[in-house]
Amino acid sequence: MDQPEETNAAHTQVGWNFIVLMSRQGKIRLSEFFSSYTENEKRRILRDIAADILPRAPKMCNIIEKGSYKFVYRRYASLYFVVGVPLGMNELIVLEQIHLFVEALDGYFNSVCELDLVFSLHKSLLILFEMFIGGMLCESNKRQVLNAIGEAEELVEEMTKPGEDTASQLDDGLSFQEQFQLGRKPGRRTGGGAGR
Repeated sequence: MDQPEETNAAHTQVGWNFIVLMSRQGKIRLSEFFSSYTENEKRRILRDIAADILPRAPKMCNIIEKGSYKFVYRRYASLYFVVGVPLGMNELIVLEQIHLFVEALDGYFNSVCELDLVFSLHKSLLILFEMFIGGMLCESNKRQVLNAIGEAEELVEEMTKPGEDTASQLDDGLSFQEQFQLGRKPGRRTGGGAGR
């Protein structure tokens, strides 16, 4: 009786487990895990992506089953957008959701490239979190997404004191790893903030 319950649980899960943006060289440009994974599991998933997806030829199928989930991916220029989803989820819907996310990034960065993600990770995450909550698509209208991001940036600009780094204000919601990827020292802020 345990197996049917596990199968039903997998079918009721309708969102993404994780999304990873990886360059052709295997560098992680963005990673967000919506389901609960240990650090070892996260590292294994990133290794699996590098080992299973990067060597694949362009004409090969872009869906790979891996245990209790599957990778669904699309390649845009030098970046792979890899999403982990439950086995029962429709892959075509996931491919459309990935493309929708890329279109929102394109709309914000005006033809997004890998460097935009490297130097503006926090903005990429804002777009992701505006569209997806807990791995589920909540806003599919990219105009609405971009308007919400614009309003958030205006609010940060209004709250920022003259001479203060706006990016450090936005970093407050990022993890230490994400701040490190941006080249910032976690916990330290410019413009009069108390250091630790």
